[in-house]
Amino acid sequence: MLTLPALQQEVYQEFLRIFQYWETHTVDPRGGFYGRVDANNQPDPKADKAIVLNARILWSFSLAYRVTRNPEYRTLAYRAYRFIKTYFWDSKHGGVYWSVKADGSPSVTKKQLYGQGFTLYGLSEYYRATEDHEVLEDAKQLFRVMVEKAYDSRHGGFIEAFNEDWSQTDDYILSTGDKRKSMNTHLHLIEPFTNLYRVWPDPDLKKQVRSMLENDFLGHIIDPKNYHMRLFFTEDWQVKSSEVSYGHDIEASWLLYETAEVLKDKDLLAKTKEVSLQMATATLEGLNPDGALTYELDPRTGHKNEDRSWWVLSEQLVGYFNAYQLSGKQHFLDKAQQSWAFIKAYLIDTEKGEWFEKTDARHQPSLSSDKVNAWKCPYHNSRACYEIWHRMQTRK
Repeated sequence: MLTLPALQQEVYQEFLRIFQYWETHTVDPRGGFYGRVDANNQPDPKADKAIVLNARILWSFSLAYRVTRNPEYRTLAYRAYRFIKTYFWDSKHGGVYWSVKADGSPSVTKKQLYGQGFTLYGLSEYYRATEDHEVLEDAKQLFRVMVEKAYDSRHGGFIEAFNEDWSQTDDYILSTGDKRKSMNTHLHLIEPFTNLYRVWPDPDLKKQVRSMLENDFLGHIIDPKNYHMRLFFTEDWQVKSSEVSYGHDIEASWLLYETAEVLKDKDLLAKTKEVSLQMATATLEGLNPDGALTYELDPRTGHKNEDRSWWVLSEQLVGYFNAYQLSGKQHFLDKAQQSWAFIKAYLIDTEKGEWFEKTDARHQPSLSSDKVNAWKCPYHNSRACYEIWHRMQTRK
């Protein structure tokens, strides 16, 4: 096991290395960033550009600038911001498109709340880093559109997706039919709402953040019997899935506690702390001897996805370290250390840069998987490195 100072130094160096990759291989000279870069670092100039990828790039380079004050990172964050405002931003109906073509023309114009959430996350972090008030106004506007168009005032929570003009649809991109609400979308809404509240302590925003934590997560999404999260729901919160997503469980275990910290409510913080530790403990059933979590399990059928995913390893690194901080239990710190050891041994591509998307259960990396695409981004891994570094900085 590394000493904590050695761990802190290693994650910070990897944090910088991740951004060196994105600065070197992903900038599209036509504007913005490439929508896809393959395993050999070759960009696909014809690939569509997804809002999730671009918003995560905005968030990541904003974070990098806030931490390092490297002006190159601010320039790249601004590049992402301008591309989103120019090509994804729907000035007529509000919100952002799901994807655009390589030339910036609209491709999939649905209003997916998952994409709106990550855009808000990027905007709020960019404002934290730069205090650019135009960006804060954009973030406020997007938040208000999301609440006005997608909030379910009857049952609470947010509907998954809408057509371009915010009219109803039954195609939610990430789900269909009566699965009108999901854990994943709500997790990536409470995340940006919390980040926006850091810089804009608005009463209506606070109400939304608190409602999502207390009512949506503690009331509906987290199963009080086993502390796993349910994945899909009808509009009135009837559960429509049986799978367990260990990566999302461990990710939520620290994100929800972060939300309670930002709200500064002692009673809610104490309650969330208890739940966070229960959630982290519940994931241990999916932890393999090699230190990596199983990706997903369907307890109804017994089927397992045994991939060792780059984003799951990132989140378990933070989640177990957070559980150690909350509980003082050494075994959680050991599991965080084991997570980092796995990442170093099997996921970091020391030859071509960035991280492999996944390995199989025998630790063979997916050599053909993209380094950059709609879902493969610098957000999970750079955030994990930052969180570990920052948590040890604040302990000094």
